[in-house]
Amino acid sequence: MASKSFLPDIRTIIHQIECTFIILDKQRWADPSIEEEQCMVGDVNMFLTDPTDLSLAELEIMIAEPSYRGKGIGKEVAHMMMCYGVTKLGIKKFQVKIGLDNQVSISMFKKLHFQQVSVCKVFKEVTLVLTVDESVRTRLLENVAFMKERDYRQTCSNRQELVS
Repeated sequence: MASKSFLPDIRTIIHQIECTFIILDKQRWADPSIEEEQCMVGDVNMFLTDPTDLSLAELEIMIAEPSYRGKGIGKEVAHMMMCYGVTKLGIKKFQVKIGLDNQVSISMFKKLHFQQVSVCKVFKEVTLVLTVDESVRTRLLENVAFMKERDYRQTCSNRQELVS
């Protein structure tokens, strides 16, 4: 019989829930001659970090390619990921932790109605939160109304379809 100490604790499993989406350049992706890796712009992540509160999610956005920064991509993927979290996972509160020197990201999240709740001088980061009420939910849905959710495997088979 297996010892209980080898069985995973449900809190550990829940702590590890993460959604990651890779951000691709749509125009480059539509060209089948360009390798998928060459279309990558960055990523957006959502973590369920508190096993006692599955309605709380932490967001992370990285626009890795410098030429894509400052074009509204971060804001667009934040809206997409938050809408996904609210509609698919029942998220009621989002938080972000941003380096104090990253004023561009801090400003973006404040424009998305996140409120600063703390500053950690040791880690040199600020924490902002957004509580999802009905007005926030409505705004999120309106901001992504023009977007289509597509199956990745299907888009791989017909990449040209994306630009139409």
